[in-house]
Amino acid sequence: MLAADSVGQLSQYTDLSGKHVLDVGGGPGYFASAFRAAGASYTPLDSDLGELSGLGDPEPGTVIGSGMSLPFRDGAFDVTYSSNVLEHVPEPWTMADEMLRVTRPGGLVFLSYTLWFGPWGGHETAPWHYLGGYRAADRYARTHGKRPKNDFGTSLFAVTAGAGMRWARTQTDADVLELMPRYHPRWAWWTLHVPVLREVTTWNLAIVLRRR
Repeated sequence: MLAADSVGQLSQYTDLSGKHVLDVGGGPGYFASAFRAAGASYTPLDSDLGELSGLGDPEPGTVIGSGMSLPFRDGAFDVTYSSNVLEHVPEPWTMADEMLRVTRPGGLVFLSYTLWFGPWGGHETAPWHYLGGYRAADRYARTHGKRPKNDFGTSLFAVTAGAGMRWARTQTDADVLELMPRYHPRWAWWTLHVPVLREVTTWNLAIVLRRR
């Protein structure tokens, strides 16, 4: 459902037919069929081979690499996409810059991520993340006898709406098409423009850019 929703959202900004799409943090290929059904050529990238193998063999054409240092030439893709990955890298805005770099002029960048201060910010450790990320992860380990998959400081980091909005508005390589609470109806988008409130109510920020 999320894959179909993503294709629908992207299609509001560009016709995906014939486009070469890079999915940064694509995982085991959940999005592949949806993008290909829309006529796109799809390249997934992930840093974790185990994650890529979640559905069996990795998707053909999969690239193993870091979102913070994408192994592609400048302007290699028509659309660069990432869903719910940015909060899992230690240098999120380096990854965002890299996504811009590998997008051709006139191409589209769609970047969305889970906000730390939202109800799901701690992922499986929520809502205890409100008492501190490390404390929440340690509590999970005590309760379940293992570290959480999304372990604060290692595979989960605190990323805010304010930081994403500042990055989008200060980068100089693209025009900002949209800043939106990804899963909210349009009538609720106003919350994104209220400091503090947006961090709790937005849940997931989507940044949509057109490369210059």
